[in-house]
Parts: sequence; C-alpha cells; structure tokens
Amino acid sequence: MITAPPRWAGRLVLVLAVLGTIGCDRVTKHMATTTLAGMPGRSYLADTVWVGYVENTGGFLSVGATLPPDVRAFVFTVGTGLGLLALTVLAIRSRWRGWPLIGVALIVAGGASNWIDRVVRGSVVDFLNVGIGPVRTGVFNVADMAIMAGAALVVFVVFQRSTHRAA
Repeated sequence: MITAPPRWAGRLVLVLAVLGTIGCDRVTKHMATTTLAGMPGRSYLADTVWVGYVENTGGFLSVGATLPPDVRAFVFTVGTGLGLLALTVLAIRSRWRGWPLIGVALIVAGGASNWIDRVVRGSVVDFLNVGIGPVRTGVFNVADMAIMAGAALVVFVVFQRSTHRAA
C-alpha cells in the first residue's frame, strides 16, 4: 500500500520551488546585467528569440512606466509587496493544496524577485523577447515566466474544477 508523503515533505518541495525560482531569476538577471547592459540586443533562431538588456520602470508590458516617480515607487513597491503578502496569507488561510498552491507559490516567487529589483534599483531587469515576425511578446525575465506559469496553473485548475462541478 502506498502512503501519502508526510506534510513536511510537501512544504519542503514548496519552499525549494520558491527559492529555486527566485534564485534562477536573480542569477539570470545578474548575467543579463553583466553581459548585456550597454550592448546591442542579439537575435537567435531567425529572430524568434531576442536577448538584450532592458530596465523596466513600469509593470507588465511597462504599464505605469510614465507615472510620476513617487507614485510609481509607491504602486510598484508598497502595492506589490502588500499584494504578494495578501496572496500568501490567502493561500495559507484557505489551506490551498496541490496544484493551486504550487501556482500561487510561482506567482509569489516571481513577484518577490521582481519586487526585490524594484526595491534595490527602482526598476526590473528584463532581457528576453520571443515571437514570429510582428507577433512578439513584451520583454520579460525568468520571474515573469514563473508568474505567468503560476497564473496559468491556477486558472487551469479552477476551470477544471468548475467543469467537473457542472457535469
């Protein structure tokens, strides 16, 4: 008979996922800063992937980048910090488990790493852009990928559950 792993094992995996996500993001941002800053961007795979250094003072797709500096600092440091804290508290109090918890952990880890950039440097280091022809993403980083993967995971699980309940 197979037994469920102990609760601490799941928590350890979650902590390692969060720390691994933040660590990968910090390392890749450091590499982008030391090797790409001040250099022209580079294109790979017939311009499918573009790598270059960008400092994003705004949020997703640079939304809010033109706000006055004090307002921008408040929104993207205080607001984001409170939002990440609220999401963490919600997940703990709601006793989320499994895939939804992993999704939220990815969102919080990516958000926390970008938040660290904002607190330390006032902007977020971005360095990746993908697309085909004129259809392209915005410039992003590893933390952004974690946030999007976490959000997709949460949406998928919620959709899956609502579909099962409706049937």
